[in-house]
Parts: sequence; structure tokens; C-alpha cells
Amino acid sequence: MKIYTKKGDTGTTALFGGTRVPKHHLRIESYGTVDELNAYVGLLADQDIEEHYKKVLREIQDRLFTIGSNLAADPSKDNLITPDIRGTDIALLEEEMDTMDAALPELKNFILPGGHTIVSYSHLARCVCRRAERQAVALKEVSPVPDEVIQYLNRLSDYLFVLGRKLAQDQGVQEVVWSPRK
Repeated sequence: MKIYTKKGDTGTTALFGGTRVPKHHLRIESYGTVDELNAYVGLLADQDIEEHYKKVLREIQDRLFTIGSNLAADPSKDNLITPDIRGTDIALLEEEMDTMDAALPELKNFILPGGHTIVSYSHLARCVCRRAERQAVALKEVSPVPDEVIQYLNRLSDYLFVLGRKLAQDQGVQEVVWSPRK
């Protein structure tokens, strides 16, 4: 089987279910951004970080594939079966954040992304996650998107922020505090 089909040469692609849509369709933008997010999460998981974080990030990557399959499915096809995001998936992110937060100093200021390459990767993933969430919300205004997809993306961006703070602590670097000009 060849990886290229040439079917997209005219600027269209197929949703799961066969319907062809323009490659700039909001549904394509939504799952394409989730795919981009998955690549950043993979990049973060490939860093020299604790095994526990790597394990959680690999699980997140699996959930992002689940979200991608939901967003790639043609909502007009009732017979399509896609994996789902569950409340337990969202709860895992919350539990992980609570554990990390307990080990972190209280957040009293806005912080700037950076301080260490690993921390920056976490913030890049967070920013892409926020974009994926915005696109999923926009898509939901015109087409069905499971509520859990948006909830998961919202919680995931929070998780990636807290993870960035924890990774800064683990790397022994100071968080970069934002001090606005006076």
C-alpha cells in the first residue's frame, strides 16, 4: 500500500465516513491542530523527564488520537463508531495537576514561558492545545462535537501549564515572572 493516493491533489480530503471536504474545512483544521498538539506532546515525552510524566504524556497522546478520530468523523453518518473520551480521562488530568500543585510554590504572579528548553516545550504544547480547544469550540457552533472533547482539551491545557511549572522545579530553574512596565 502506498502512502500517497493523489486524491487530495485537488484540495479536498475525506472525513471518516467518506465525505470529501475542502482541506481548509473547520473540521480538518480542528483535528489537524489536535495532530499538531500530539506531536508536541510526543516531543515533550521524548525529553529527559521523570518516567511517570512520560507515561502520562503517552496516555495523553492516545486520548488525542481518540479526539482526532471524533473530530475526523462525518457527523452525518450515524453508523460510525469512534472511541470516546470519558470522565475518567478528564479526572486523570485533574488528579495529576493536584499532585503536582501540592509540590509547587503558590502561584502569585503570571509567568512567562521559558527558563529551560523542556519547560518551553510544555508551554508550546499548551499554546497549541488552547488553539485546538478554540477550533473545537468553533466547530461545535456549526456541527456536533462531544462535550467531553472540549472539556478534555480545556483541562489538558491546564495540565500542560502545571506540568511546565513542575518541570521547571525538577530542572532546578526559576520560573520567569512577568513584571509589567510601570
